[in-house]
This record gives sequence, structure tokens and C-alpha cells, in this order.
Amino acid sequence: GAVRVAMRALCLAALLGALGAGGTELTLELPDSDRRCFHQELESGIKFTLDYQVISGGHYDVDCYVEDPNGKTIYQETKKQYDSFPHRTEVKGVYTFCFSNEFSTFSHKIVYFDFQVGDEPPILPDMNNRVTALTQMESACVTIHEMLNSVIDSQTHYRLREAQDRSRAEELNGRVSYWSVGETLILFVVSIGQVMLLKSFFTEKRPGSGGTST
Repeated sequence: GAVRVAMRALCLAALLGALGAGGTELTLELPDSDRRCFHQELESGIKFTLDYQVISGGHYDVDCYVEDPNGKTIYQETKKQYDSFPHRTEVKGVYTFCFSNEFSTFSHKIVYFDFQVGDEPPILPDMNNRVTALTQMESACVTIHEMLNSVIDSQTHYRLREAQDRSRAEELNGRVSYWSVGETLILFVVSIGQVMLLKSFFTEKRPGSGGTST
């Protein structure tokens, strides 16, 4: 009846809120001996989270650091495959986060990062000001919302793992192909050499036919 319709509408709002919540997601190519930086102006007391993962290239590692508006380094990691950095700003201004591949001289990297800014808004408009317990319908919708967020995070994680595994499989397939071609060429050269060597053993040297007749 009307209660079921209202519950469906509220759960649909939770679904749309879960799908719409998020920040900036980007996949970038980081050449060897290069560095890429991004800048974001933030107010004081704002929470942000930086998640990143190297999808392909080299040993799947990258340097990453974050600086506040005063130039102070608030996060720094070297040769990391993946990590997550949550932080609440203390000063207002432009925050800078950089990915560096300067330690690598021949391999470029593919890096994925997700930059989330701000706290997630409540699923219900008056949840923060509520003095009574949530109804069963509201509790169910909040649970569904949290589960959807968990599903989205899991999907992102498995999507990145699948991309990383595919890159490794393609790299391994290329190495196997190169080795197969090299071994074929070596076998071909050795076979020809053996044939030529055996042929030289069984070749008769004919004496000269010159002479005088009487």
C-alpha cells in the first residue's frame, strides 16, 4: 500500500544518493622521469581522502606526497603500489598532491586516483537533528545506503585489480612471445649449422685430373 510505496521512494533516494556521492576520479599516464601534480582549494576543517593505485608499468609503484597551503608535507610515501590518505584540513588554501615517477628511467606508469572532498551528507534531511529513534523503514534505508557504498568501493577495487592483472598478463604474454621467437631463430640457426657441419664430413675431396700421356 502507501507504506510500501513510500519505502520504495525512500530507498530509491538512498540509491541515487549512494551513486551520486563521490569526488574526482582520474586515470593518468605517468611517463618515466616525470611528475604530475594536482591542486585543490579547500576550506579549513574540511575532510578529504586520497586513494590511489598503480595499474600498470614497471614494478607497479609510484611516489606520492601531499602539501598544505604553507608548503608543509602532510603525506609522503615512496614506491607504493596503492594507499589511502584521509585528512582533515587545518588551514584554508590550495592543497597540492603529486605523483612522481622520477626514480624510473625507462618504464611509464598508469595511475588511478580518487580524491574525495567533504563528509557524506546524511541520507535523511533531519537525521542530524533527530531526537527519536529511526523507524524500521528509515533504518532499512540507511542500511541499504551503507551496503551500496560498500558495493561501489568493492567494484572499484576489483575493477582496478582486474586492470592490473590484465596488464601483467599482457606483459607476460609479450615476454613469452619474444622468447618463443628467439628460441625458434636459435634452433633454426643451430639446425643449419649442424647440417653444414655433417655435410662437410662426408664431402669427398677429388684428386686433380692433370697428367702427361706417353
